[in-house]
Amino acid sequence: MIDKWFKKDLQSIFEKHPIAVFIDESGEAEFLLRTVETEYTIHPAHSEIEELHVKYLIECEQPSSGKYLIFTHKVKGDLKFIREYCETNGCLEIRYLQNYIKDKVHQTLNLNINLTKEELIAAAKVSVGKDRTYWMDLIHKGATEIFDLKKELLPFVHDPAVYSTEQYDAKLRETFYRKVNDLLEQEYIPKPAQTLANEVVKTILNGLAYGECHPVLEVVYNNWLDSISYQESLFRYLDSYTLPSNLDIWSVSPSHPFRTVDEKWLKEIGKNIFSKDILAHFLERVNIRIRNKQAQAFGISFWTDVKILLEFDSKNIGYLSSFPECVEFYTKYFYKLDTAIRNLYTEFLNKRDLLEPFQEHYKQIVSIFLDKWFKHFDGYQENQTGILQRIIDENSVKTAVIVGDGVAYEIACKIAAKVSSRVKLTKNTVLADIPSETENNMSRIYMANGVTEKVHRNREKYLGEQNPDISIDFIKLDETGEDAKSSQFLICTYKDIDVMGEKLQHTALKYFPETIDYFAEKIELLLDSGYVNVYLITDHGFVLTGLLSESDKISVSLEGISEKAERYIRTANRQASLSGTYVEAEKSYDNFNYLYFSKTMNPFKTPGVYGFSHGGVSPQELITPYFYWERSGRLSQALKVTIQNKDDLKSVTGELFQLKIKSGKGAGDLSLFSIERKVFLVFFSNKVQINKSDVFTIQRDQLITKEYTFDGNTEMDVQLLDAQTKEQLDRAIIIQNKDRDLGGLL
Repeated sequence: MIDKWFKKDLQSIFEKHPIAVFIDESGEAEFLLRTVETEYTIHPAHSEIEELHVKYLIECEQPSSGKYLIFTHKVKGDLKFIREYCETNGCLEIRYLQNYIKDKVHQTLNLNINLTKEELIAAAKVSVGKDRTYWMDLIHKGATEIFDLKKELLPFVHDPAVYSTEQYDAKLRETFYRKVNDLLEQEYIPKPAQTLANEVVKTILNGLAYGECHPVLEVVYNNWLDSISYQESLFRYLDSYTLPSNLDIWSVSPSHPFRTVDEKWLKEIGKNIFSKDILAHFLERVNIRIRNKQAQAFGISFWTDVKILLEFDSKNIGYLSSFPECVEFYTKYFYKLDTAIRNLYTEFLNKRDLLEPFQEHYKQIVSIFLDKWFKHFDGYQENQTGILQRIIDENSVKTAVIVGDGVAYEIACKIAAKVSSRVKLTKNTVLADIPSETENNMSRIYMANGVTEKVHRNREKYLGEQNPDISIDFIKLDETGEDAKSSQFLICTYKDIDVMGEKLQHTALKYFPETIDYFAEKIELLLDSGYVNVYLITDHGFVLTGLLSESDKISVSLEGISEKAERYIRTANRQASLSGTYVEAEKSYDNFNYLYFSKTMNPFKTPGVYGFSHGGVSPQELITPYFYWERSGRLSQALKVTIQNKDDLKSVTGELFQLKIKSGKGAGDLSLFSIERKVFLVFFSNKVQINKSDVFTIQRDQLITKEYTFDGNTEMDVQLLDAQTKEQLDRAIIIQNKDRDLGGLL
């Protein structure tokens, strides 16, 4: 605030005179010149020669319209050539800067300030750019408020040498260093800026480690994590920091940045995972860590998954009395366990000592649920066959279907959580056919005749042939764009999860979050590009076998022709030795007539690698998502707009044709319906977009005629779309009749 006082004193002179002399006898107020250097022409005059030179410049060379500030350290009585300016224009004298400060504080606030000379001058320099509240705090709280260490320590520790040099002069820098040492409760000793910064950071980290961080330093730490500009230096300091050897891990601050401490907590919890009393104490700390935003900033998010595993109550499994109840229980509650263990596998698969207790806990709960699942498994009935045909039959609006490969129900739930809530989501399930493997299940999805087709293109061909009067496009999901395809139905395939899982096994888990985001982005893109409904279905789910020992792998003796996969066995003849112990299904495929499945999560012993697998009959593999998103509500109230002359467009003579666009009158209470609608037209030839009209507005009960040319095309598909939502409102086929076009000869 001293800058405001200084400027006001100078302005009182410059209001009447073009020249002012600033006398700073002590030399301690020179910093004030920086606050006015853009407003006045400043001339130093510390000797007789400089005085004479300034007088010459002002009177002979400088234009008369300027405002000139002469600055000198000489006593007023010793001035010679510029003394007359002091008398005829004006002079601001600051003999003792500390007295000038005290007087200004008293004049402004009517209060006295009691600080040492050095503290007053330091406070004045820091006050530049601040308001009166700064001095109020100094008066009431003392010298500790000269520097706002909560704000200034962060840029200082980020780049100590640069900050302290650019921000402070030598005297102020020393004062700042002394205040920092006071905060650290250590004596001031001159040392390099980086050394002092290291001491500050070590004190912060030690405070967090012992759970006794100074409040000011804790604020600095929190601001550090929130800062995009400074965060990089925090990680640099952390890399060189070593935790104290005598640390009590349960006394560490919940806001700590030490992943090793989290892992030590995790190890202790794992040791006591079956002791409810001890776990209750640990869960208090886990809940605090989950809510802690500092932990979130460091990407430490696995505690939520640990909490789900530890707090899951398996007692309710005992009440399940039918297969539908088992399915409902899985989709409401149990799938969250699968997400939790998948996340923990992703984090700790290479740290067996940390992961093993949680995997064992998970498998125990799974075993309890599987007992109920297989007790009622006789009630299992797949409803996957012909699912695409059912979607086509049930939808008259523009619809997109994403057919994923290996998108487990729990993965679909994570995708749904990422899709905007502005659209309506409905969650249902499809029970997959057995065995739950791609060739079989994709055939069931596309083909309602029960045939297993190995070639995917043939499956698509079958679906197209079953719907000759309905336009269907088949593409890969990554080929979708902002513009909708011409067809009413769009079938998109995406195989990344299954392909990555089978090739990379557990290593693929680290890529799943990106895939989940990708699905969500594509669903929103499809909804924004004109599809009213977007479905997500898949062929099968998957299980993660996790950490395996040889004893976990199931060895069986088979008779006759057989084929063994991780999760199922095919045989030509019935295996009496497997009946009862394993799930048996009679189903023909090539030379095989029977299927056998384990009633556990463990894989059959095979030559291949283990980790990500499917083909079995666990709920994770058979309960698949049938999710769909729809834009609803507002659109049903929108003005109806249609193409009126569809019959005429089927046989057009000549090069020109007209489209007659008609809007409705509304029905019942007209106030419920829009009075206008913005629309546009899109033209396709051979399913390729060839033209698009400008957006135009149609009013209620209005007929608009638009004229276009064939431009070398003999047949086109035109779609009328809502300009905002891209919803397809109507469509028509336009065919040029060349037989009737006699070229004007008649």
